[in-house]
Amino acid sequence: MTEPQPPTAASEDPTAEDGPAEPPAGLWDRMKSDPQYAPEHLALEAVRRLGPEAKRWAEQSRARQPDVHPDELARRATRRFVNLARLSGAVSGAAGLPGAVVDVGVLAWTQARMVLHVAAAYGIDPTHHDRATDLLVLQKVHKVAETARLALGVAAGRERAGALFGQPAAAGRTFLRLGVKLAQMAGVGAAKRMVAKVVPGAGVVFGTWANSAATKELARRTQALYRPTVPRQRSGEGR
Repeated sequence: MTEPQPPTAASEDPTAEDGPAEPPAGLWDRMKSDPQYAPEHLALEAVRRLGPEAKRWAEQSRARQPDVHPDELARRATRRFVNLARLSGAVSGAAGLPGAVVDVGVLAWTQARMVLHVAAAYGIDPTHHDRATDLLVLQKVHKVAETARLALGVAAGRERAGALFGQPAAAGRTFLRLGVKLAQMAGVGAAKRMVAKVVPGAGVVFGTWANSAATKELARRTQALYRPTVPRQRSGEGR
């Protein structure tokens, strides 16, 4: 009998794929020109860019370990992306509003990447357009799927219009609105980090644990959504 092979780096590390570690330039341009719908633009782009990566990772992991439990795959993805979220605030290396906006944007992107990998771990297609709706509800941008779908439709239409007629330049106040929207998507801790970075000496006590705590909580909600439910056994059944 062939001995089972230990997990390789690619199966253990969902980031060993080719997806961008932070929002691509084109996405930043769209979000800066349309900050009101920044979370929707990010969700749409995440599914397009990161969904295929998540799907390949899950397929390759199962090919190497056919008996691996979905919960274990979800734990691997969660562990890796929580670690990345913990470090996300150091990505930009810039102070002030631009650096703060980049920080929260990278955190929101990392969290979206985790959600798509957890979905793939449970056999849910991470490339399906419904995952963008899931992202917005899980990240508490919208309370229900219906409003998330409507906002995504508006954002997609504005994206097409921007491609045809060009993106307007972002003013300072618009940039601030973008930061607020992305901080909302990434969690309360991200908003505190942004304030602390924009206003030096603000006295906001914030550590990397806040990023990881928000991402862990998002992972919990994601697993609750995608993990198959086991019907409860009725009294007297199985006897």
